Amino acid sequence: MTDLSTLTAGDFEPWLHQTLSIRFTPDVTLEAELIEVRRFNDRSDVPRQPFSFVLRTAQKNEYYPQATFLVVHPEKGELPVFLVPLGPDEHGMRYEAIFQ
Repeated sequence: MTDLSTLTAGDFEPWLHQTLSIRFTPDVTLEAELIEVRRFNDRSDVPRQPFSFVLRTAQKNEYYPQATFLVVHPEKGELPVFLVPLGPDEHGMRYEAIFQ
């Protein structure tokens, strides 16, 4: 399993607007489009530049509460990531992960 402390925005930027998966439960895995990768101000006192990414599922009226779920990355494999629902947009439900 990938060490989450080594992940950077660069691990996700090549997959922008591509489909990843989120395993919400052992029985529920949903496709999710990576719709945003954002780098925060560079800080010299931390080992990596903080960043976030937003995934969007096709869900429109239901969502999963904030919790740690498995995001399946095409190169890094299954990543246990804390996701927060942001609410729906016109295409589906958005979930955000923040890495500091």
